[in-house]
Amino acid sequence: MNVLEKLHTVMGNALSDAALGAGLVDSRDELPAIVLEVPKDKSHGDLATNLAMQLTKIAKRNPRQIAELILEHLDKSRAWIESAEIAGPGFINFRLDKSFLHGVIGDVRAQEARYGSVEAGRGQKVQVEFVSANPTGSLHLGHARGAAVGDALCNLLAYAGYEVTREYYINDAGNQVVNLAKSIEARYRQALGQDAEMPEDGYHGEDIIGFARELAEREGDKLLALPDEERFAFFRSYGLERELDKLKRDLERFGVKFDSWYSETSLYETGKVTAALDALRAKGQVYEQDGAVWLSTTPFGDDKDRVLVKNDGTYTYLTPDIAYHMDKYGRGYDRMINIWGADHHGYIPRMKAAMAGLGNDPDKLTVLIAQMVSLFQNGEKVKMSKRTGKAVTMEDLMDEVGVDAIRYFFTMRSMDSHLDFDMDLAVSTSNENPVFYVQYAYARICSIFRQAEEQGIALLPWDEAPLHRLDAEPEFDLLRKMGELPEVVADAARIYAPHAMIRYVYELASMFHSYYRAERVITEDAEQSQARLQLLAALRIVFANCLSIVGVSAPDKM
Repeated sequence: MNVLEKLHTVMGNALSDAALGAGLVDSRDELPAIVLEVPKDKSHGDLATNLAMQLTKIAKRNPRQIAELILEHLDKSRAWIESAEIAGPGFINFRLDKSFLHGVIGDVRAQEARYGSVEAGRGQKVQVEFVSANPTGSLHLGHARGAAVGDALCNLLAYAGYEVTREYYINDAGNQVVNLAKSIEARYRQALGQDAEMPEDGYHGEDIIGFARELAEREGDKLLALPDEERFAFFRSYGLERELDKLKRDLERFGVKFDSWYSETSLYETGKVTAALDALRAKGQVYEQDGAVWLSTTPFGDDKDRVLVKNDGTYTYLTPDIAYHMDKYGRGYDRMINIWGADHHGYIPRMKAAMAGLGNDPDKLTVLIAQMVSLFQNGEKVKMSKRTGKAVTMEDLMDEVGVDAIRYFFTMRSMDSHLDFDMDLAVSTSNENPVFYVQYAYARICSIFRQAEEQGIALLPWDEAPLHRLDAEPEFDLLRKMGELPEVVADAARIYAPHAMIRYVYELASMFHSYYRAERVITEDAEQSQARLQLLAALRIVFANCLSIVGVSAPDKM
């Protein structure tokens, strides 16, 4: 239990005892849940409660009379209360002895890298599936946003106590992989000096040309002697391996590692696609019409029924996806979260309908949509890479602005809102650049500690330090803000909102920069210097923890 939780518990108990002592209730069981909130206007005090208004029906008095009786019987010293007053129709506002906030430093210093973590998700297994780009080319900006937000969400959920599995679903079946194999073969033949046409829906990227050239140099023309089926299987396998290696390399550079790489092809090889169709038939959820097999999704809120097997006997994209999600449910996760691109919004109701039709709880599956990203440079929209003259890839952007800026900017807005990414702002070393502004707060603190070391000032154990010298309002504001981190983590994890962590750490940085401009940390007063260094030692930990959650580095020099 952190300092703010302890405060709320102690104040709640003191208010309960006051209500009992005043005879407003006969037992604790009659008391409503006591709510303590921070007033929006700081002039109204540090905390407020509406307990008096909640007790009007039980105590059969008007709320201001009830509030007066509560205050008459309230043990203020027990709960760090300096003063209390009645406001409006019966609110009670409290001004606190803020020295209780010094305990925040103890919480932070004791827990270090775990400070802010909570147990909200303890015992719950969560699977997050994100990115899942076709292994046929480079990751683009939409994939980059999905990667940044998905990884930050996984970090956040793990920090909130959930057991998290990161999964990448490899779309290695279907026409896109057939075209990949045919494209590599065509480029291979061209590398050998033959005339070879690219397939109609082929892949024309430089990576395909490079893969094929390497093959030609290594194998010569001996692959052409293979039987057609064997040759196709080789190019398919080779292409997938090379493309996946490239995807993994880019993602690793981006700071994203997956626990599981799940192959779509494996669903066919293990009979899971057929098993899913059989399960739907057994539940009476499919029917045949016009030579096709249809899934009844309209009873579950979809706007129309969906085809699973076309009249030529081939599967639609939906069929293996149903088998994949059926497999997810079978793995025993308490929650499953998919992060899909903006063009998949209409896919959500049919997948939930399919899961409901199979007898699974559709509410266990949450689909989050990552909206599109628009790049801007010199005030103009950017569509093409200067280096290649083609669409900007995640790799291009990492080269241009760096991983930290991308991950911060792509996570700082709710993922369901469109994002305009200003490349000039992202690389600027000014306070207008939010990632620079936050990282500079951390680096500035590190610089102060280097100064302290040069002057021979050692940091005392926090419980031996003169924390009573932290008595200025900006210092209490910083302590209170740090004390809120566990609640921020719990709330952000509950609503799958990693952008809330960006908002929190930016606000904390703003408070710190203001404090730094107003006060010297190392002064001629040794006690004051030690107390302020204690504050900064805790701040440095909080900055590092928050940046770690969103996958951004905490540099000690800038």
